[in-house]
Parts: sequence; structure tokens; C-alpha cells
Amino acid sequence: MTSKPTTPRESYEAADALAVSTKTVRRYLADGHLDALRLGRKTLRIKLDSTERFVDARPVGGWRRTG
Repeated sequence: MTSKPTTPRESYEAADALAVSTKTVRRYLADGHLDALRLGRKTLRIKLDSTERFVDARPVGGWRRTG
């Protein structure tokens, strides 16, 4: 049984998971498409479930993740 990581992602990790740039991740945060935790004045961590919801809401070519 494998467990999913639950720790929030840094912007570069979210960018890799979404196959976009970190600038696009910041744009998604500003537009409210992704949720983040602020850990300091400049430090943000993107919530893992937020990136999963974002991917599930935008299927590509009829493909949708299951499970």
C-alpha cells in the first residue's frame, strides 16, 4: 500500500506536476485556481489537493484521471 504525500508543494514542484512554468503557477494562484499556504512574507506552499482538483477539473483530450 502506497501513501500519497500530503505536504504542500513548492511552486516549482506544482509547476512540474501541472507541466507549466512557475510563472503560470503564480498566475493560477492570483486567479484563485490554486490554493496556497503562506509561511512567511515571501514563502508560499501550494496545497496538494488543490493541484489534484485543478488537474481533475481540466481533462486533456478526453482523458480524466481515475482513483
